[in-house]
Order: sequence, then C-alpha cells, then structure tokens
Amino acid sequence: MKKYKNILITGGTGSFGKNCAYYLLNKYKTINKLVLFSRDELKQSELKKKFSKYKWFNKLRFFIGDVRDYKRLEIAFKDIDLVIHSAALKQVDTAEYNPYEFIQTNILGAQNVVYASTYNKVKKVIALSTDKASSPINLYGATKLCSDKLFISSNNFFGKRQFVVVRYGNVAGSRGSVLPLFIDQAKKNEFTVTDPKMTRFNISLERGIKTVEWTVNNCLGGEIVVPKIKSYKILDVINSFSNKPKIKTIGIRFGEKIHEEMISIHDSKNTYKIGDYYVILPHGDKKILNFYRSKTKSKKVESNFSYTSDGNKEFMTISEIKKTVNEIVKKII
Repeated sequence: MKKYKNILITGGTGSFGKNCAYYLLNKYKTINKLVLFSRDELKQSELKKKFSKYKWFNKLRFFIGDVRDYKRLEIAFKDIDLVIHSAALKQVDTAEYNPYEFIQTNILGAQNVVYASTYNKVKKVIALSTDKASSPINLYGATKLCSDKLFISSNNFFGKRQFVVVRYGNVAGSRGSVLPLFIDQAKKNEFTVTDPKMTRFNISLERGIKTVEWTVNNCLGGEIVVPKIKSYKILDVINSFSNKPKIKTIGIRFGEKIHEEMISIHDSKNTYKIGDYYVILPHGDKKILNFYRSKTKSKKVESNFSYTSDGNKEFMTISEIKKTVNEIVKKII
C-alpha cells in the first residue's frame, strides 16, 4: 500500500468511502493525495467540516462527479496510482423498478472506471462487489456480476494486470441492512421477517476496509477476493433483542434469497484459500495460477465447494450479535 501515493475513492462520501479514507490517512503517512469522488455536494461539505480537525486534512481532495460521466472520471483519475471503486446503486427492490438507472451506474459506470483508469495508467483498481453477484436472481446482483466480469476481463483486454474485485456480504448497520430496522421495531417488541429460515453473511465496515487493504498488498490482478466471515440466523438477531419477541412473517420479497452465496460451486475449480480469504482466480490464466501455487501458502478448495450463508461453518452467537447491535445503536444516537 505504501507505494501508492495518490489514491481516489469513488463513492467517496458513502459509509465505506469516508471510513476507508479516514483509515488510510491515519495509517499511511506516505500518502500524498487522497481524492473523494462523489456526486453529493452536501455530504462533501459535511465531511470537509468533520475532517478539518485532522493533521492530514490538507492531503484530502473533494471532487464532485458521477461515474456515469466518463470525461469527468478521466479528469479525476489524472496522476492517480490507486482507485478504489465503491460507487454503486444498491437497493434490491429499487433496482427491479428502476433497471435503467442501475445499469447506467453499476455497469456502464464500471466500464467508465475501466476506460479512465487505463487511459491514465492507474497502477491498480480495486472494485467492490457483493454476495448478490454470485448466482444472481435480482437485477442488482446481475448488474454487479456484469461489473465484476468487466473488471476481471479487462486485465486481458488491455494486457495489464491492474483490476481486482473484492466481494463481501452485508455490512452491519449499513444502508439496506436489517439491523437498523430491528433496532426500531424492538421499541414495541414487534418484528417482521420475510422468512424465519433466512441467513445472511455479516461483515463489519472495518473488516471490509482491511480486506481491501489486504487485496492491494497481495493480489496480482484478475482475482476476486472473498473474506472468510461469519453468518447469522435472522431469528437469532431477533432473539438478541428480546426473550419473547412477537414475530410476523410477511413473505419473501421479489429478488430476495433465503440464503446468500459468495462463491458458487461453479467457481470452486478456480478457488484457493489463503489465510483469512478465498481467492477466485481468472479461468485459464496459467501465469497467475502458477503464482498462487508456487509463491503463496494457498490451498485449492474441494471440487464441490461453495460458500453460502447457511452452509458456513461459523455463525455469530447471540452475544456477538448483541455486541454488534450495541455498536450500531451508539452510531445512530
């Protein structure tokens, strides 16, 4: 990470973007410039005030723009060494009624990031993805799968290894997470669930940021990185609030899975485990395959392996869920 002096984060004023900037600027004194690229001028103004007290504030740059606008990206990426692409439209149900908007941002926006990065000779690009991109059944997941394919295939198309994808599950307490809803419903001890059998992956924002950091430091280009994280059962989350909760099952929403998946059985033939991560290698790339076999302490997964929230070997305990909820409540207050 230290070799990247000029960094840009798309979606820079979102929960990931601003926290990633804070983490990197505190840890790496070698950073010369960190650009927060986003389309929200109000969030940029608020973030300027919040970050102005820190010594590294003069290293921050705020750039208003949209990933849909290629020319704006081309200007923003000038002299940038590392791009972390976190800008996306993410709401599953909203995507079903606004498909064109999601395609414009999540697919064509990703294509613009690829082109602008290549034009400006950016050394490395880390694109954030989601568990919904694995065997997608909704439009949001489909757009993110297309985005993943664009980034991975571009390593071959442009003949340079610079694009890597990071895929992880629900960020606790983030936009779209069920935890803030349950925190509100706990006031009346009345909870709604779409399906009581539901499970989900869970990752903290801090772990997500450190996964990106690990990816920057360890990956060649062309990989999809998946962190090993815990799952939770939706009923355990409710039981963490109350011993005798009133639960109403409202039925599964369109495009929603009962269990999430981060690595499909079809990807197992190209998947290796290394430390706290799984790495899906690009199909047919002998050079990168030889690197992982000879230069890393990685081990190939079983041929029938899949990484799903219900088949996960590690689940959060109710006490762990309570701790996570308490941390979210503090942030809300």
